[in-house]
Amino acid sequence: MRFYNQQHNYYCGIDLHARILYVCILDATGNKILHKKIGADPDALLEILAPFQDEIVVGVECMHCWYWVSDLCLDYAFDFVLGHALYMKAIHGGKTKNDRIDS
Repeated sequence: MRFYNQQHNYYCGIDLHARILYVCILDATGNKILHKKIGADPDALLEILAPFQDEIVVGVECMHCWYWVSDLCLDYAFDFVLGHALYMKAIHGGKTKNDRIDS
């Protein structure tokens, strides 16, 4: 299993769905900066990510609707990490599972 191991000032995890996103942003010390449910809209996501330009990495689970987030990150030069679903399960390890926690 290969893990992403670069350091950033901020980390963004997104739990993707066809129509909604759960977005969570943590700082380098693990403090929660933002935890929000938004529509699956590039402009809404960009509005959240823009203040962290050049300081954030965006991570999502590999599933059917990840590609547009990757394209958005590429267009606006955000670092992007695509995680394999089995790796996400190995990392999570918790007993409770829901979209808010997954983000």
